Amino acid sequence: MAQPLNDEQGISLISSQKSTTEARFSTISACFNFVNSIIGSGVIGLPYALNQAGLPCGLLLLILVAFITGANSYQALVQSAFGFPGFFILSVLQFLYPFIAMISYNITTGDTLTKVFQRIPGVGPDHLFADRRFVIVISTVLCTLPLSLFRNIGKLGKVSLLSMVLTVVILIIVIIRAATLGPQISPTEDAWVFGKWNAVQAVGIMSFAFICHHNSFLIYGSLEQPTLTNWTRVTHISVGSALIISAVFAMSGYVTFKGYTQGDIFENYCKDDNLATFGRFCFGLSIITTFPLECFVTREVISNSICGRELSRVEHMSITVIIVGVCTAISMAYDCLGVVLELNGALSATPLIFIIPAACFLKLSPGCWYHCKNLIPTLLIVLGLFVMITGLTMTGLNPQDCSHGMEMFYCADANVSTNPPPV
Repeated sequence: MAQPLNDEQGISLISSQKSTTEARFSTISACFNFVNSIIGSGVIGLPYALNQAGLPCGLLLLILVAFITGANSYQALVQSAFGFPGFFILSVLQFLYPFIAMISYNITTGDTLTKVFQRIPGVGPDHLFADRRFVIVISTVLCTLPLSLFRNIGKLGKVSLLSMVLTVVILIIVIIRAATLGPQISPTEDAWVFGKWNAVQAVGIMSFAFICHHNSFLIYGSLEQPTLTNWTRVTHISVGSALIISAVFAMSGYVTFKGYTQGDIFENYCKDDNLATFGRFCFGLSIITTFPLECFVTREVISNSICGRELSRVEHMSITVIIVGVCTAISMAYDCLGVVLELNGALSATPLIFIIPAACFLKLSPGCWYHCKNLIPTLLIVLGLFVMITGLTMTGLNPQDCSHGMEMFYCADANVSTNPPPV
């Protein structure tokens, strides 16, 4: 029977894939990258997840997903447990998740910044800067592609710090609008029930928001001192911080709009809301700075799984341009964020968070699956399969309505000011 690997052995397998000549970066830089990888476009879908699950049930699920997320990376561990088939499946998922995530980032950028530009005098609905496709192309050429061309993920630490600062600003704005705009929007039916049947779809969105397994080995490899103690500290600080920010963001967004909450929370705010416009601008910049983290992962999967070696400079640039270009093309053709979050959460994030780590533990752990220490991993596999199958089915049968670019009805209500008074 295979003997279980301890944490040091598992991490050493992962770090052995990385070149020892790469530059190393501080624990703080790693934390910034880790939190930034979690708090991407998924965070603006968390209020919608609470709408799907119910506020109390949704918060409990959010905490549960965050707790399960706090684990070490496991690409090499999967290969040692299940051989090439396991490594192949994991590599596909590790490519698929960030690839779809990048598409969602571009969708968010196009939806968000076009509304910002339309607040500029002289920029109307027919203006070039009001065209989401043009905005996506410009942001790709000027920002996301150049940042994605870096060869070491540690160099994105300062960029991730900027993203963190912007996220805090956005969070403050959402809280302010919960206090000033929320009371002016009448509550919907069953707005405060404990739980709803769509909780499974909510788990998919939360899994999308919290998945970080796919790039954790890259962040670990960037540590100046890649030890188990430092990595544990990075994991706990990053996931804990992301949970607090996500929970506050989700609650503030949901209590503002209740049952009207959409997959992209910024679609709920009125176009003439100046404070929300500033929030859209900050979020657009934040998403642009998060995109390169996902591109690093997709490129690394290609390097490890297909090429089997470190990419040359030409290969590095060519593969990066192809990845970014394909994501840009798809995001220009499709613009419904909620469905993208649900599908990616159920299809990619759920296996990466729930199923594969638990399966590795059972494979490498002595004893039968029904032993006490193996019961929790077994339950996680069952839960993951249930969430994955049910989430995909419910999303296919009952997809979220996409109201991209449409002004919400309450913006025209005489009782709701498009510029609520400041607190």
